[in-house]
This record gives sequence, C-alpha cells and structure tokens, in this order.
Amino acid sequence: MKFNFLIILTAGVALFASCQSSSQPESSKAADSTQQTTKESGLTSGKIDVSKIQAADAKTILARKQVPILCYHQVRNWKPTDGKVGKDYIVEIQNFKDQMKMLADSGYHTILPDQLYAYLNTGAALLSKPIMLTFDDTDEDQFTVVRPTLDKLGYKAVYFIMTVSIGRKGKFVNYMTKEQIKQLADEGNVIGSHTYDHKNFKKYSGKDWEEQLDKPTKKLEEITGKKMTEFAYPFGLWNAEGIPELKKRGFRMAYQLSTKRDEKDPLFTIRRIIASGYWSPKTLSNSIKNSF
Repeated sequence: MKFNFLIILTAGVALFASCQSSSQPESSKAADSTQQTTKESGLTSGKIDVSKIQAADAKTILARKQVPILCYHQVRNWKPTDGKVGKDYIVEIQNFKDQMKMLADSGYHTILPDQLYAYLNTGAALLSKPIMLTFDDTDEDQFTVVRPTLDKLGYKAVYFIMTVSIGRKGKFVNYMTKEQIKQLADEGNVIGSHTYDHKNFKKYSGKDWEEQLDKPTKKLEEITGKKMTEFAYPFGLWNAEGIPELKKRGFRMAYQLSTKRDEKDPLFTIRRIIASGYWSPKTLSNSIKNSF
C-alpha cells in the first residue's frame, strides 16, 4: 500500500487518541460461581493449552463475570503542545507507576488471552482479582517505560501493534522496533494485531481485508514466530458484518471499547476501558469496580 507517512506523523496527536471512544461502563449483572483463587503455575504463567477448547455458546460466555481489561496508549509526561483531548490518552510516567502499584497493592493479578479464553469458554479458574493490561498503537514508551514497570511487579500484558508504524521515528511519537516487539513476545507478553494503519474497521471492503488484516498478521507472525489470535478494533469500533472475516483468519478474540458485547459473538466484542491520563490511581480503582 502506498501511503504518506508524513501525514500520519502530522496526525500523531490523533494516534495517541486513536482508540477514542466513550468509556461508559456496562454493568455486569451476571453472577459467576466459577472464579476462585488458585496458585497453579499454568495460570500465573499464562501457559495454558487452549488448542482443544471449543468455544462455548454465547449465553454461557455472557453469563460469566467480566474480567477487567484496561486499554493504554502513550505513557509519558505531558508536553505544552498536548491538547486537552490528547491528555486523556497520555498517562504520565509517575501516574502510571502509581496506578500499577495500586493494582498490585490491591491484589490484582494480570492474566493473558489464553487464560481469558479458557475461563470464558470452560469456566477455568483464575487467580483472585484477575485483570488484563493492554497497550495500543506500538508506542516506544510501552517498551522503555511500561515494560520495566510491569516487570518489577511480575505483570504481563498484551500489546496491539499497528504495523505501519513499526520502527518509525516521528515528530510527536516514536514507535517500537521489530526487535523490541519480538523481545516483548519472547518475555511472555502477547502481541496482537491492531491493523495496518488504524483504518476504521466498520468501513472495510474489498482489499481492506488483505491490507488491514492479512498483511499485518503475516508481518507480526514473522517478527514474533507466534500465531496471531488477538485483534483490537481501531477506535474500539466494530460491526457484526466484519466478525466472520476475523474468524476466517484464525482470530480467536477481538477487543472493543465500552459498548455492550454482541449477543451472538461475545468473544469478538470483549470490552475494555481506556485508562485516562486524568485518572489518579484511586479514580482508576473506582472505574474498574464500576465498569466491570
């Protein structure tokens, strides 16, 4: 695909606000009796054999209590050029460290997609207070700031990569290199697809499926040596018509933002909330409790 990367860089402010969507909570009304505390090494490491797990029916999945999933973008200190909206998607470094400390002190344990998939489909036990941390858009600070912060706490995360930006250096933001992405994967984190250049999923047609899904998937699998099974919708926007295209390409779960899960395909409309740059650790704690 031919593109003008200068335009993308000039629109860098939009990238760190790229998953913009309202983070109004969907109250979880369903009780779940299967979640329990366990110290099985398979759960803490995320190394679960899910190859033999068959997807449960939608009703079963929707009846399980939702696991909190946070969505982050840039983690850096605010600049004078950052706008009011942009700051919502930029969590300052010390605030991020304080947020992660709050999670650890509150007893939260990070889980990865394999664990979530096993839980949603079979009711497999999770550690007490499970939470998933996700990071969108390939920003370099996710490697230089986020990675060491999470490592100190024994936390792992999911990184959704927008392949157009890999290795790029820009006016507003720098992006992770292939080597950094591979290192994250090798260290036990999960790499997922976030399309080629963040085009709205609801507008895909024709060659978009190849450009936005097939080629990025191939590139990420070449970088990591691992199959891509997780997908995050750009801007958190999805439509039911596109879900079969994700299934055909071997994606196992897809992540949106804030709206209710689809009654037919809850595995492809898994909810996340954006961790706002304006939130203190206490506000984040309350948002997690109120949203899930």
